[in-house]
Amino acid sequence: MSAHANTYVPKSRVAKWFESRLPLVGLVHSSFVAFPVPRNLNYFWTFGAILIAMLMSQIVTGIWLAMHYDPSAANAFNSVEHIMRDVNYGWLLRYMHANGASMFFVAVYIHMFRALYYGSYKAPREILYILGVIIYLLMMATAFLGYTLPWGQMSFWGATVITSILGAIPIVGETVQSLLWGGYSVGSPTLNRFFSLHYLLPFMILGVVVLHVWALHVTGQNNPAGIPIKSSKDAVPFTPYATVKDVFATVVFGIFFAYWIFYQPNYLGHADNYVPANAAVTPAHIVPEWYFLPFYAILRAVPDKLGGVILMFSAVIILAFAPWLDTSRVRSANYRPIYRQFFWLFVMVTILLGWLGAKPPEGGYVIAARLCTAYYFLHFLVVMPLVGLFETPDRLPDSILESVTGPGKQVSGSGMPAGATAAPSSKG
Repeated sequence: MSAHANTYVPKSRVAKWFESRLPLVGLVHSSFVAFPVPRNLNYFWTFGAILIAMLMSQIVTGIWLAMHYDPSAANAFNSVEHIMRDVNYGWLLRYMHANGASMFFVAVYIHMFRALYYGSYKAPREILYILGVIIYLLMMATAFLGYTLPWGQMSFWGATVITSILGAIPIVGETVQSLLWGGYSVGSPTLNRFFSLHYLLPFMILGVVVLHVWALHVTGQNNPAGIPIKSSKDAVPFTPYATVKDVFATVVFGIFFAYWIFYQPNYLGHADNYVPANAAVTPAHIVPEWYFLPFYAILRAVPDKLGGVILMFSAVIILAFAPWLDTSRVRSANYRPIYRQFFWLFVMVTILLGWLGAKPPEGGYVIAARLCTAYYFLHFLVVMPLVGLFETPDRLPDSILESVTGPGKQVSGSGMPAGATAAPSSKG
């Protein structure tokens, strides 16, 4: 997996025999023990480990829930209630899985904004970044399919609305819609298809995550300064420095996750989903889960149905073109004073789109959504290319070490400033 030299030396005869035939231990050692990481990484770089932990949690709880779930329109709602009331710790598994989806998106949005801020999409990491966008698309599909499975009012009508907009796609739209429905409307065949795909996609995500980690170990990690490792003093071994930080951050995030499970298990859901699906009664206000709201606002901002669908999908796909839209030679926004202001404006606009997605599509909400949608695309198509051409960046440090210690500092053989006796910095 790693492009770096394998320094693992087996000591026992059994280990040598095994390593000569299947160098698995050496692969793990070179990728997750001796792998050099920049010494200036901050805690934003721990969200990769958090996401892997959340993915494994979702897969394990999902497999267990699937053992008790009945994917039929007649029994799906009651089977979820059976899990909650009759299965040992079923309530815990269900709340872990439902809130785990939200926590997964919390972590992935932080991970994505970090990549955009620090320029982690720039060469030579384009493939690494595009694999991340593919993971995000698969996550969105998996989350949507999972949201329909409880077969409450919001699940049913959410499935109806989203699958209906696919019919607006020219040529293939109606065919895709018919395949998903399995009939002439949303019903039991639809639920069976959604359950099958929801069970399959997490394993596809896991496969792309393996490729994502592989690509990361080939190109090496980016860092807050956005400059490459130039000497051994710029880097530290992945273990124990990065692993200790990753474990600590994952535990802290797990405590945050536990709060939602045990104290606010239904806060991020919708009350209408505790009412069985009824095709004859339309909810007063149909809204998706919070992590889809920015794109839902973009969809509704356009009066034309096909135009809204195109913009909604384009809002995700345009992320994959960031490596070529950004013309600046400097990666990190820490050293780009003008772009940094536009970046935080982009973050606020995205959050505002999420808020507008939860509001009724009327009056000032629609106007605000249109303005925010316009800026969302202008950020990628205008701001990133033009600012990179005309901006004068701040001075970059000569090395990663200088970004940690400051200019003019000498280091001892241990990689610490000369004369220092304190423990290594948390940034190591």
